[in-house]
Amino acid sequence: MYQSKINSKYSEELAQESLEWIKSVTAEPINTSGDTDNFFEVLKDGVILCKLANALQPGSIKKVNESKMAFKCMENISAFLECAKNFGVPTQETFQSVDLWERQNLNSVVICLQSLGRKASNFNKPSIGPKEADKNVRNFSDEQLRAGQNIISLQYGSNKGATQSGINFGNTRHM
Repeated sequence: MYQSKINSKYSEELAQESLEWIKSVTAEPINTSGDTDNFFEVLKDGVILCKLANALQPGSIKKVNESKMAFKCMENISAFLECAKNFGVPTQETFQSVDLWERQNLNSVVICLQSLGRKASNFNKPSIGPKEADKNVRNFSDEQLRAGQNIISLQYGSNKGATQSGINFGNTRHM
């Protein structure tokens, strides 16, 4: 039951968008169909993920294991995750190696790729999803800051003309 709940969050559209983005960045001839079987097959050995990391920043992953042995594939996935964090993907948007390798939570893999896709413009590569916000630092002079202390903000509310007359809440008191 728990597994079906995780699988219900998986979005084929986002998965397909992620795969198409990987294909455009790496120029690898991968199948970009977003269904779970294809998504898993394309990414499970971690080779494409490592090529993606190296396409974003050459030399990020020194050794890509082309072997199909489980622990070698897990090494590839772990190396990719390490790079994703270094590229600025927040920890809560990454996934565990087993999520992909054992096909436990492909949705978290999609989330991670989407997050990395938003960061891609930092590496002069095409990006996907909404544009990341830029920092908007404001510098106020001491004079401006002092002027702001004299203003009574309307967030504190105003009681212009408010009285409590005519308010009957609940039952009236019988005496």
